[in-house]
Amino acid sequence: MADNNTMHERNIQNLSATQRVVKFGVKFGTYAFLILMALIVLFPFYWMIISSLKSLEEYRLNVPTFFPRQILFSNYAEAFTTASLGRLFYNTMIVGVVSTLLSLVITVLSAFAFARLEFKGRDAMFGALLATMMIPGELFTITNYSTVTQLGWMNTYTVLIVPFLVSVFYIYLLRQNFMQIPNELYLAAKVDGTSDLKYLWKVMVPLSLPTLISITILKMMGAWNSYIWPRLVANDEAHRMITNGLRNAFTETTGDVNYPVQMAAVAIVSAPLFLVFVFLRKYIMAGVSRSGIKG
Repeated sequence: MADNNTMHERNIQNLSATQRVVKFGVKFGTYAFLILMALIVLFPFYWMIISSLKSLEEYRLNVPTFFPRQILFSNYAEAFTTASLGRLFYNTMIVGVVSTLLSLVITVLSAFAFARLEFKGRDAMFGALLATMMIPGELFTITNYSTVTQLGWMNTYTVLIVPFLVSVFYIYLLRQNFMQIPNELYLAAKVDGTSDLKYLWKVMVPLSLPTLISITILKMMGAWNSYIWPRLVANDEAHRMITNGLRNAFTETTGDVNYPVQMAAVAIVSAPLFLVFVFLRKYIMAGVSRSGIKG
């Protein structure tokens, strides 16, 4: 009897040890995979930084170096003056700030109308708006280009701002957040004689602030990264956006490209987006996670 108990205890110990080994192996494999993926994602950024600190001769070596032999911070000063980054930042900020503010006004009013106001054909209209999300944006490029040309908006800030003020995705995102606010609050406010705009400003906007912050960040990032449309309609020096300004600013008269200086400019331009992601990522996640729960 004692031998049976001893064997049973040994089996339990062996099983427990096996489970610990399996658990450790799973955890080790998971972390190893995550570290590998992180290295793959971060390597292009590392290569951008070290390339921006190299000389052109070192950059052109047949065997690349993984750390600069001579660190040249002067590439950053040269990049700022060569590409006129001050003017490019100015143009991009004007377009980004103005388009974001106007888009927020349109998004808030539209989302409120679809979430709280009762009018004939509301659901059908909202469904039609959602259906437009299935159409690739590139299909609108030709018609939009023809329209802005006829309106005489070419090479102006207007052509960079107006065509993209309305975002169905942002309206949907905010509308879903508004739908989570109890309708009893709206009915009680109407009984007290509160106007729709006052209720929107005093109640719904504060309760939906995380989603509004997310929309603001995403809209600003979209304006910052915009490339195709600004290149088509406003590629003159006075209105050129930052992504287009980096395209040919470092091409010399001989046709060669000063890649280290160009990499320095790309690092300068990428820094604001990196900081936004690092410090504001929790607002993006909070805004998105609070939406889309109630249909």
